Amino acid sequence: MPPVRYTPDLERPAPDEAEVQAGMIAQFAKIQGTTFKDYGHAVRGVHAKSHGLLTGRLTVLDGLPPPLAQGLFATPGDHEAVLRFSTNPGDILDDSVSTPRGLAVKVLGAEGERLPGSEGDATQDFVLANAPAFVAPDAAAFLRSLKLLAATTDTPQVFKKAFSALMRGVEAALEAVGTKSPTVIALGGHPETHILGETFYSQAPLRWGEHVAKVAVAPVSPELTALTGASLKVNGKPNGLREAVSAFFAEQGGTWELRAQLLTNPATMPVEDASVPWPETESPYVAVARIVVAPQASWSAEKVRRLDDGLAFSPWHGLAAHRPLGSIMRARRAVYPESAGFRAARNGCPIHEPRSLS
Repeated sequence: MPPVRYTPDLERPAPDEAEVQAGMIAQFAKIQGTTFKDYGHAVRGVHAKSHGLLTGRLTVLDGLPPPLAQGLFATPGDHEAVLRFSTNPGDILDDSVSTPRGLAVKVLGAEGERLPGSEGDATQDFVLANAPAFVAPDAAAFLRSLKLLAATTDTPQVFKKAFSALMRGVEAALEAVGTKSPTVIALGGHPETHILGETFYSQAPLRWGEHVAKVAVAPVSPELTALTGASLKVNGKPNGLREAVSAFFAEQGGTWELRAQLLTNPATMPVEDASVPWPETESPYVAVARIVVAPQASWSAEKVRRLDDGLAFSPWHGLAAHRPLGSIMRARRAVYPESAGFRAARNGCPIHEPRSLS
């Protein structure tokens, strides 16, 4: 089927969205207030813990067909890029509390008409997680989960570790019979595997110029694909994932593909319900760019200052051609600036959008 052309009526905002977004802001403030009191340093409301901070280059592929050659990807060429690997919670936990993983990509030198709030910048962000669909259909449903996260942020780690071990056992039993549970994984049942073998997804859609797409970043170099599903025991290693990423990039580099999945069937590929994976049998993910990272130190005090504390990642940092779509994405437009502002004010570290890595 041909890709669907973008029209504004693909989105259908709920009448109570402003109220829901205000509730989300309040819950994120509660989480960040709790963690700031505990750490004396402000961290993100979700994906607080970084496991790797990398710099590299994104190359837009030549010869893309017109439906894919849109926005940032309309012109072949190279861009500097920043990658931040993380895990989901808003508190910084030992890695034996195994939760979903995230990848944020910031592409520099993205010139063109900007999204509201990012005028004057020249970056394009992609915020991704290692599942093809979001854990909740919309912002109202996610707010209910967020209230539980906020209420349990200060729960002692010993209980979170025990519960995570229980959830891993449940998920292992489910996978043994050929199924998965996004809910169990989100509650701490993520298998103990290497983070660099994961494929990451935008989960919610965005404009793809004249069309609509979801985005994925998948490992393609043999050194990375060998880590897909590879067991990684982190018990007794509070920062085991970070140590594994550091060990990898101390010796070698890696290559990923950035892929787009065009919307071809609104009946099976909803824009407003982010919990529905779009069928790859109807529209496969197709490579539009490559991300290459050379060997480097993936963790240092200087990188934490510049790339972790000094940057914010949001799908609303970008081009109008890649406007985020749907309830979850609209909520991020309201919530993310508040979260970033909290960090900047408490840490005394201005958050900026860079024009170059230097």
